[in-house]
Amino acid sequence: MGLYLLGFVSAVGSAWVLKLFMKTKERSYFIMEFPVYRWPRWKNVGLTIVEKVKAFVFQAGKVIVAISVILWVLASYGPGNALEQAEQRARTSATAQRMSEPETESHVASEKLESSYAGQFGHLIEPAIRPLGFDWKIGISLLTSFAAREVFVGTMSTIYSVGQDANELTVQQKLAAEKGPDGQPFFTPARAGSLLVFYVFAMQCMSTLATTYRETKGWAWPLLQLFYMTGLAYVASLLVYQLLK
Repeated sequence: MGLYLLGFVSAVGSAWVLKLFMKTKERSYFIMEFPVYRWPRWKNVGLTIVEKVKAFVFQAGKVIVAISVILWVLASYGPGNALEQAEQRARTSATAQRMSEPETESHVASEKLESSYAGQFGHLIEPAIRPLGFDWKIGISLLTSFAAREVFVGTMSTIYSVGQDANELTVQQKLAAEKGPDGQPFFTPARAGSLLVFYVFAMQCMSTLATTYRETKGWAWPLLQLFYMTGLAYVASLLVYQLLK
């Protein structure tokens, strides 16, 4: 109920803000003609489904694969000998804590990931998104999903799969086992709600920006759309996380 109320207030507030920027010179009327409803032709339904699936696989799919490959490279390599030093620190720490072999390897993979190019960039932006309940891994996924929202899932899968063997936990199991700094489960309902609300209000992806630029013949409205919707998403996500946690 609270999320519905937040959405309603945000929608009314957004309409009021846009009214301040977009001045109308004449009165307009909302007229909509309802279509004639008939039973669909199942052949047409099937063809539409096939065409939509093909469009998603060959358009969004190519973006997802390309970004996943780039992210895997950034998460597998680091500046200088940062990964080797991270592995040495992790093994020394594991020995001191008397970790088992599987726990040691998991600890090593985690330390190497944090020392990689992707990990260092994620830690750079983490202070800005920490109030939302997000960590550096989610931060990287948020940035890559600007290319296409579907990339978020692929990015999280790539990050949590780096350094693991085939006989280790699945990505879903690793997400469920993720612990926060306080030792409690990291992915809580509060963080899940915060992430969902962020994507409800945030701008869709780069294609939305490109479409707005093409329709308005300038960068003023696309940039206003980008900053306003991102700011609205940030504030809404912040409120949801602080209330639910």
